Amino acid sequence: MADERIRRIREEDVDAVVQLVYDLAEFERAPDECHLTPEQLRVALFGEAPGLFGHVAEVGGEIVGYALWFLNFSTWRGVHGLYLEDLYVRPEQRGSGLGKALLATLAAVCVERGYARLEWSVLNWNPAQGFYKSLGAVPMDEWTVDRLTDEPLRALAAQI
Repeated sequence: MADERIRRIREEDVDAVVQLVYDLAEFERAPDECHLTPEQLRVALFGEAPGLFGHVAEVGGEIVGYALWFLNFSTWRGVHGLYLEDLYVRPEQRGSGLGKALLATLAAVCVERGYARLEWSVLNWNPAQGFYKSLGAVPMDEWTVDRLTDEPLRALAAQI
């Protein structure tokens, strides 16, 4: 049975979700790295060719959590998967089951669509790791996330 507190994100939710993204950046000790604007999120979610999808957690008419995700692809399995970019629930709502309900909703999307996996990254110090393990999530310890941004990204692109 679906949790009534969880629903697909709507265009009118964008401003509230952007604020929660900034709250997440603060929680992750990186507030200066967050530059998301409502217009950017609106285009990503509701533009001509959306590549980002999302769900919100709503309590008493207020959005108190969100999950933003996009598709990836497993060449080994031959099918898409779902990559969870962000999962955030306001501190005062943690422990209420909203985080689990958001993840269960995404798992249901995977099962309904035949996706092979649900993946996300978590900071090493984040206490949510225990919660994720309790759901059966397996840390991919032998994998290291690599990233190019800013000048290194531009420098590599300039080599063609």
